Amino acid sequence: MKVIEIRETGGPEVLQFANYPDPPAPGPEEILVRLQAAGVNPVDTKIRRRGPLIANGLPAVLGCDGAGVVEAVGPAVTRFKPGDAVWFCDGGLGGPVGNYAEYRLVHQLIAQPKPQSLSMIEAAAAPLVLLTAWEALYDRARIQPGQRVLIHAGAGGVGHVAIQLARWVGARVCTTISSPDKAAFAHSLGAEFCINYREEDLVEAVMDWTEGEGVDVAFDTVGPEVFQRTIPAVAHYGDLVSILDPGPQLDLTEARMRNLRIGLELMLTPMLRDLPKARAHQGEILNRCAEAIDRGELRIHVSQTFALAEVASAHRLIEEGHVTGKLVLTLD
Repeated sequence: MKVIEIRETGGPEVLQFANYPDPPAPGPEEILVRLQAAGVNPVDTKIRRRGPLIANGLPAVLGCDGAGVVEAVGPAVTRFKPGDAVWFCDGGLGGPVGNYAEYRLVHQLIAQPKPQSLSMIEAAAAPLVLLTAWEALYDRARIQPGQRVLIHAGAGGVGHVAIQLARWVGARVCTTISSPDKAAFAHSLGAEFCINYREEDLVEAVMDWTEGEGVDVAFDTVGPEVFQRTIPAVAHYGDLVSILDPGPQLDLTEARMRNLRIGLELMLTPMLRDLPKARAHQGEILNRCAEAIDRGELRIHVSQTFALAEVASAHRLIEEGHVTGKLVLTLD
């Protein structure tokens, strides 16, 4: 089968075609999936630059998100049959198991039925960002109806689903954007107030929107500088959650004065630490999201697709920043 692999760390040029043996027959609880699309996420570019997240992980096939059709099932599989459409977040952190490939063996408990209303391309774009946003907002921050929520980079991959998930429970949302087009996109998702971070002061804008109180929940999807600048925009006794390492120079003096609850979110932990209960919870999250998608309450935005051979271009575009929604590789 054809795959895209990296044998060394570096720029997009290290992404190279390779021929791997076709996967063996599925194990007792495995399914063989012929992938039709694979999501491209910022973590893919970080692994390519810095190295795999697992020991001795080179050469590596990247790609955590996949969607495709079941071709064969193991003798103990009860959840799927050949011909079923599935989506999942699995692999791509190092070694030969990733979704920049034509086929994948996946445990039946990790794959989930694809939402009927999503195309394969949309389905491949969704799992990692849905899991990240859900865990950050619902599991870490515990958002409630009526709360005021700040979501950074609301037009991005995680941000655009985070806006919708916050609105889904009845929270009010403001978000940071970089252009009028992205503001219009964020408003279409349910954002009430948009802050152009290139032109406006974050704290002043938030305080104007919240009548001087600050937001109840802030969700950082950008990194240390934004995390630090967000602290004074959060209400006393509020929540601040980040999906990135806030950095070694973090000053929590004002956060402590505000009695903030700090949350850190890494949806890859169940994969990296082999936590079955946490992986089962993520499966439940995807099924809940699938129901919302099929009811028309949640949508996935794919801004651009690339053939597998064009994966380096997709990585370059992500690293330039400012992608709206998600990028996806097509494997048909």
